[in-house]
Amino acid sequence: MEYGAFTDGRSVLLWSSFVIAFIMGAVVNKTNFCTMGAVSDAVNMGDFGRMRAWFLAIAVAVLGVILLETFGLVRPDDAFPPYRGGTFVWGENLIGGLLFGVGMTLASGCGNKTLIRIGGGNIKSIFVFAIIAIIAYYMVYPFPGTDKTLFSVLFIDWTRALNEDNVATSFLTISLDGKQDLGSLIAGAESALTARLIIGALIAVGILYFVFKSKDFRSGFDNILGGLVVGLAILAAWYVSSNISLNIDEEIYTLNSYAEQWDFVADSSEGKPAEIRPLSPQSYTFINPMGQMFGLVKGGFDGALVTFGVMAVLGVILGSFAWALISKGFRIEWFANGKDFGNHAIGAVLMGFGGVLAMGCTIGQAVTGFSTLAIGSMLSFASIVLGSALTMKVQYYKMVYEEEATFMKALITGLVDMKLLPASMRKLDAI
Repeated sequence: MEYGAFTDGRSVLLWSSFVIAFIMGAVVNKTNFCTMGAVSDAVNMGDFGRMRAWFLAIAVAVLGVILLETFGLVRPDDAFPPYRGGTFVWGENLIGGLLFGVGMTLASGCGNKTLIRIGGGNIKSIFVFAIIAIIAYYMVYPFPGTDKTLFSVLFIDWTRALNEDNVATSFLTISLDGKQDLGSLIAGAESALTARLIIGALIAVGILYFVFKSKDFRSGFDNILGGLVVGLAILAAWYVSSNISLNIDEEIYTLNSYAEQWDFVADSSEGKPAEIRPLSPQSYTFINPMGQMFGLVKGGFDGALVTFGVMAVLGVILGSFAWALISKGFRIEWFANGKDFGNHAIGAVLMGFGGVLAMGCTIGQAVTGFSTLAIGSMLSFASIVLGSALTMKVQYYKMVYEEEATFMKALITGLVDMKLLPASMRKLDAI
């Protein structure tokens, strides 16, 4: 997709993000595709229907990305955020994922589900959105009048400290010789593309076997539709954002390479974006874009601040809203009581911090990031599921045993249930 002006190419990027996200928002609302609900169903009822839908989305995204990358049609190596980066921040992936998993359980849904609920009339989710957006923004951007961010103040010194040679000095960070995707790690840079094709195909086939071996899942239209559409939406966004180019006086640029050279190639500052990184190849993630949405509001709705992520947020909300109107499912919902308010507030705070630390959410890391075969994305995914599942176990045991179930007793018992601790350590009888 080649354009003769930067504004034309950027408009295509932004509106494509919106349209694809709109479709995804409508389908996710219609099918009740929900990653937190998937964990809840599996942990509390042993029902893996929605979990299989989530895994179907992952398989579709992985298979699509490895095939398109082989033919040079997507560019995950240049992605924003840098999923395959050579610095493996495993501590941030682990801690951020756990925080996010706990947070999404307390707040009744992940980042994507928060947007879906807003479209369906849930006022609680607007409150959650606002908290996530403010925290995510200041995790990345400095406080007014300073060069300090929440990330630099609270985390960077102990999660990813680097020496003057840019080598990690924190045990929570590993500096790799190359990229962190499975293909590069196993086969090296020269054979990474072929290795990714083979490894990705094996992973996708294994996931698809798990997904479709269930007769109940095969007969469930909504779960299949939800998984397929989410996976294809991730793939479509990768494709569009990787294939917009500019032909300026017979010179070919990508959007971000043109923006980097703006002062040398553009006639004026009109249309210049506020940032270059959000013009890179990318797909859907929702925590950082919520922060970008806060930045847009804070900046007086300056068009230079509109990004792929901002349009994605708007697209999901409006797509969900459209389906809510069509299905007559639009319902205003408010907090049930003070405890409900507190849980959502704490959950939103944890998602804001965790989503940025983990570099994504249940869509951003578990589907988009996973599709690049990055080990950081896989670790974040596993940590999110673990954090959510443990929170549900603790809530369950505290509800059943009430005062007898202290937090530690419920947590240890939950870990025993999940076979992460020996049965001899059980503190509460299984129910």
